[in-house]
Amino acid sequence: MSRFLNQAALAALLSLPFAAGAAQPVIEVYKTATCGCCKQWIKHLEANGFTVKAQDVDDPSGYREKFGIPAQYGSCHTGRVGGYAVEGHVPAADIKRMLAEKPKARGLAVPGMPMGSPGMEGSRKDTYEVLLVKDGGKTDIYKRYEGDRQAGR
Repeated sequence: MSRFLNQAALAALLSLPFAAGAAQPVIEVYKTATCGCCKQWIKHLEANGFTVKAQDVDDPSGYREKFGIPAQYGSCHTGRVGGYAVEGHVPAADIKRMLAEKPKARGLAVPGMPMGSPGMEGSRKDTYEVLLVKDGGKTDIYKRYEGDRQAGR
């Protein structure tokens, strides 16, 4: 019986790194109580394996500033995960990529509220970019999402 328990314990221990790797860290989200798209973005994160700790605040922009994201990259909510800021409707896949790559940056931002981004789903999809925000407010395009509308339509 003890040999069986030792084998079971060993199997359980060996599986821990895989189980731990599957779980995503907690994302703290600062939003207003009445914003529906923020709630939809949180549902998107949860559907993609994140645990979300949402906090209703009077002014999410104060958190954006605190986390080092310049106002011109602002949106309606700000998050924090793994030491990074997440501003606006950033897709979960890009957050996972950032956490895996660990770039030297303040975080990711999707400025404004582009239609078709997570939490802003609807009848159209706009082209938008996820920006990697670095110290001093400089940015690189982290990922570009093409919309379904062409110019002139």
